[in-house]
Amino acid sequence: MTGHARLNHSAAIASISAALLLLGIKGWAAWSTGSTAMLGSLADTTLDLVASLATLLGVWIAAQPADDKHRFGHGKAEAIAALFQIVLISISALGIASRAVEQFLAGSRVEAAAEGIGVSLAAIAVTFALLAWQRHVIRKTGSLAISTDNVHYQSDLLLNLAVIVALALDQYAGFKGADPLFGLGIAAWLGWGARRASSQVIDQLMDHEWPKEKKRRFLEVLASYPDITGVHDLRTRTSGNKDFVQFHIWVDPKMTVWQAHRVMDDIESRIHAEFPDIEVLIHTDPEGLVNEAGNAGRNVLLPIRARAE
Repeated sequence: MTGHARLNHSAAIASISAALLLLGIKGWAAWSTGSTAMLGSLADTTLDLVASLATLLGVWIAAQPADDKHRFGHGKAEAIAALFQIVLISISALGIASRAVEQFLAGSRVEAAAEGIGVSLAAIAVTFALLAWQRHVIRKTGSLAISTDNVHYQSDLLLNLAVIVALALDQYAGFKGADPLFGLGIAAWLGWGARRASSQVIDQLMDHEWPKEKKRRFLEVLASYPDITGVHDLRTRTSGNKDFVQFHIWVDPKMTVWQAHRVMDDIESRIHAEFPDIEVLIHTDPEGLVNEAGNAGRNVLLPIRARAE
């Protein structure tokens, strides 16, 4: 297992451990208080546990090396695990919203608010510790599955704060609608978080191109190499924490095959110096040859070199 894989694995195990601990104390609090907001927080933690198990499976599969049936590796397992989490978050949001509306219409009150507040404070402390470790792992590995899990646990902080406010308003300020209203707000927050997280997951599953800034930095590396006159048909994508890029280069048509091969080796060395975890595929064309139609045949180095002059 690589260093990145070990870090991702440790973050997934930490997430499962935190979810188990929170599940126990929130279950007791939801039973003691009858709070919809606390019930919503409990439901979210239950799904956290399921999602964390999916994350562990996803990062384990993604860490497996490429094989004959998966020549590009298993990186998309992380995106699939993240997608599974998003589905669970969405289901949780709908369930909590339904329960909140039901309680609001019934006009019921919560009990034993002090216990619920204490449990929520403990949950905040546990969640802060988990988020700190996850952020460290994300900075090192860029894992999509851990990033999605991190987004989910960030929402837990607001969930627990909302539960504290809801219980305090209901029990001590006499605002009997506070608990279901905050439960409805929690559901809305979860739904928004699921929508936000889904964008990156879908982009990766659909082989979306790199962000403009990342692609620009990549082209600047190519533009610094004097033996190529142009680059066209550039294609980029990301799978898990691994990047893939392929492109055509134009070289002097008088170059021998050996010289052109050496040029490609030198280009790959420059690329890997700036982008270590990347798989590169280069096709060599004699200068001026364009077999691609539309934007694919455009020399993408021209704007970069024009700005450098």
